[in-house]
Parts: sequence; structure tokens; C-alpha cells
Amino acid sequence: MAIHSFFFEKGPQAVILMHAYSSTPNDVRMLARALEKENYTVYAPLFNGHGTDDPEDILAASPKDWVRDAKEAIHFLKEKGYQEIAVFGLSLGGIIATKMLVDSEPIVAGGTFCSPVVNFHSENNVKEAFLTLVRIMKKKAGYSELEINDRMPEVERKLTNQLTELNELTKSMGNQYSEIKKPVFIAQAGQDEMINPELSIAFKESLKQAPVVDFHWYEDSKHAVTVGVDRKALQTDVSSFLKQLDWNGG
Repeated sequence: MAIHSFFFEKGPQAVILMHAYSSTPNDVRMLARALEKENYTVYAPLFNGHGTDDPEDILAASPKDWVRDAKEAIHFLKEKGYQEIAVFGLSLGGIIATKMLVDSEPIVAGGTFCSPVVNFHSENNVKEAFLTLVRIMKKKAGYSELEINDRMPEVERKLTNQLTELNELTKSMGNQYSEIKKPVFIAQAGQDEMINPELSIAFKESLKQAPVVDFHWYEDSKHAVTVGVDRKALQTDVSSFLKQLDWNGG
């Protein structure tokens, strides 16, 4: 079953929420509903290649496509008349949200949830998790063990190329973190099983000119912090961050 973007129209201030790698906007739906109750308009775009029953569709897309998706999301809201926009993302979504800050897109603030925006290749389990997902989904689609095994080397080759592209993207962004001059929200799960949690601390320390760096550590949460045990605390913290913004400064 295909999964799509969602758009909750409410107040004049808009928030874009971007999902994780190999995931969908369902990851950020609870946070979106919480922000909608606080009178924010929320848009959660579906990244290119995502939301289908075949994870290989993700490998047919590229980080350039996802950056374009985010810029199109900002343009979509501008076209709808929303001039005040903040952009957040979970994991991959956070990398793309940070790219919007680096590129000085017309946004008021940005934020990351468990995002490897520094040294993407450092100690992460993204590759193993994706390969496991492919096997599960292929089996569900009716492929035999033999057919799956035959397919996996090609999947792994494409995956390695895509993750290398993501690493190159974060490396190209890293030198510019010290020049970001907009407020940044950072959430990190203490029990993150996908990425090294310390990367978020390194990101916080690299933001030399950001007027606000609102850092939150959720000790008991795993990688998908938006749906985990601390999701309510995260919702409250994101809401508090948004309330403190100078919304006319976008």
C-alpha cells in the first residue's frame, strides 16, 4: 500500500517535518498532530523513492532528489501563502533539514532528531538495517530465499553508492555549520541503535553563530525518537522551541 505526504492546515506559521531513511511520513505523524493542536500548519513530504512496498525504489533515488523534495516543500508552502516556515527532520530528514539551513533557504529555523549530520559514516547501522528490511519485504512479496540471495549483491552495491553520496553531502555541509545564523533544535536519543549519539553533540558544538541551539537528550529513547517512549517530551520541547522563535525573521 502506497503511503503519501500529508498536510494539516491550521495557523499562519508552518512546520515541515521530514521522515527517516527507508521510512515514511508516518514517523512524524504524532508530532505533526501535536503541533497542529498548537495551531501550526504542518506539511510532511514523502521523499522520492519512499512509501512503496519495494525498498529498492529508495535506491533508485538520490540525496539530490531529497534535497529537491525539501526545497519543493518550502516552495509549496510559500505558494499556499505561508511566509513563516520552520523545517525539522528525523535521521535522513534531519540531514536534509540542515541542508536547508546551510543553503539559506527562506526558513525561520531548523531542527534535527537523531540525525548523523556530522561524519555520517561513523559507526552507524544504517546499511545492515536496510539490507534486513529488503529481505523482509522481498519475502513478503513472495520471492524465494534463492531469488532473494541472488538479488542481494546488486542491492548492496546500490546501497553502498547511495550511502557514499549521503556521506559526501554531510561532508560538504560540515564546513558551513559554523556559518548558520538561524535557531537550531537538536534532539538525540540516548539508546540510539542506528547512529552514534555523540554525533549530535559534535553538531551542537559546530554551531558557532546560531542565535539559539536548543539541545535535548532523551536517555531512554531509541533512534525513532518521534514515536518512542519520549515522544510526548519531544512534542513539548519542539513546541516550546517554536514559541520562542522570531517568526518574522525568515
